[in-house]
Amino acid sequence: MKSVNKLKLVSLALAIVAMAGSTVKAGNPDRIGQAGATELLINPWARSSGWGGANSGAAEGLEAQFLNVAGIAHTKKTEVLFSHTNYLQGSGITLNSFGIAQKMGESAVLGLSIMSMAFGEVDITTVDLPEPSLGTYSPQYINIGISYAKTFSNSIYGGLTLRIIDESISNVSAGGIAIDAGIQYVTGNNEEKNNIRFGIALKNVGTPLQFGGDGLSTRVDAPNTNNVYQLTVEQRTEGFEMPSLINIGLAYDFIMAKEHVLTLAGNFTSNSFTNDQFTGGLQYSFKKLFSLRGGFTYEDNLFDDDLRTTVYSGPSAGLTVDVPMGSSGKKFGIDYSYRATQPWDGIHSFGFRFIL
Repeated sequence: MKSVNKLKLVSLALAIVAMAGSTVKAGNPDRIGQAGATELLINPWARSSGWGGANSGAAEGLEAQFLNVAGIAHTKKTEVLFSHTNYLQGSGITLNSFGIAQKMGESAVLGLSIMSMAFGEVDITTVDLPEPSLGTYSPQYINIGISYAKTFSNSIYGGLTLRIIDESISNVSAGGIAIDAGIQYVTGNNEEKNNIRFGIALKNVGTPLQFGGDGLSTRVDAPNTNNVYQLTVEQRTEGFEMPSLINIGLAYDFIMAKEHVLTLAGNFTSNSFTNDQFTGGLQYSFKKLFSLRGGFTYEDNLFDDDLRTTVYSGPSAGLTVDVPMGSSGKKFGIDYSYRATQPWDGIHSFGFRFIL
């Protein structure tokens, strides 16, 4: 059985390396801004975003679907998540997310998440009617993630996610499919203290997207007909790539006392279409009932307003309160996180979690 599990792990690791080698050209400044579907880079979950995603090597439960899908395999039974994010406070952009993870059998877990990004109401105008008198439309991005994760041994976890992406306004849309894959390794100083965790994940590998729809067509006079006949002309749009990346994370738990744990975590993100990022984070937990965390993400030119290519300015922070529901192990959790940005007034995320 152990040899079979090792073979499965090696196969998954080789698949990740192969996809990484063929799709990711890390940190290429010449490609910055050329990817689409960049909503895939926004963490919609309040708990893990509180320390900037530094915990990709130690992420557990459904939130791990964003950082490293292998962490979903740690789900004990059933987990349900809700999250609301005020993205770039003052811009009117919001994210609403829902997810559920369910353990299947002794070692497998299935996960489903839905993230919707709304931009508010936009006035409809045309060349002939430039004034906003035709009503409004609502741009919306939606992505759906379907995950499978498995426990290969007491130390080794792996998983895959199939993600469906849709971007649309009233008469133009684009859609595509992406795949995430990840592995996690958990060990420690002895059998009872698994305090060292490592993970690697490949994200957003998929087909190019291309916009199409009636909004890209127009009526023009047919040539040589004295303006008697008209033709419908459709404009073709250029396709765009997914924002592929690799996360490599490491975390260490310092057991300060029986009920006090201090976790130091770090993550390196190798991006295809933007600068590479280094994130460090620290979390304090008390009795698994209260957690306080913070992080900092650095990339090239972060402190130069003229050359910086990201809206994030570095710091992030968050807290969690978990309330037990009886003695059966069920819990209700409340999460909050803040990520600093420049400009706008930061990103605020609120989450609710049920462990059933």
